[in-house]
Amino acid sequence: MKKIYLFTIALAISFASFAQQTVTPAPAPAATNTNSQFDQNHPRRAQVNGRLNNQNARIDNKVANGKMSPGEANKLHKEDHQIRKEEKTMAKQNGGHITKQEQKTLNQQENKESRQIKNH
Repeated sequence: MKKIYLFTIALAISFASFAQQTVTPAPAPAATNTNSQFDQNHPRRAQVNGRLNNQNARIDNKVANGKMSPGEANKLHKEDHQIRKEEKTMAKQNGGHITKQEQKTLNQQENKESRQIKNH
């Protein structure tokens, strides 16, 4: 009888300890400032930004080879800058990433610029 009583007390203490652990709320995650932090490595952002970097290199290469004037290059670099600015604005609104539709929109703008680069 004494063993059963001690076992019951031990079981009750264990249960109380377990209950206390499961009831205790987990600490809240640290707040992040999505306005200043960007997930630069998000796959959709990386794809868009990779294309922008590639197009900038293509523009610079055309100027170096004499196939494009510095004025034309400046115009295209400004368009690139505008697309990059739009991508950053979109990312700010989405917690550091861009949506599939936003990626599609940015890619359409990059396609237009890519054709301009090719035609020079």
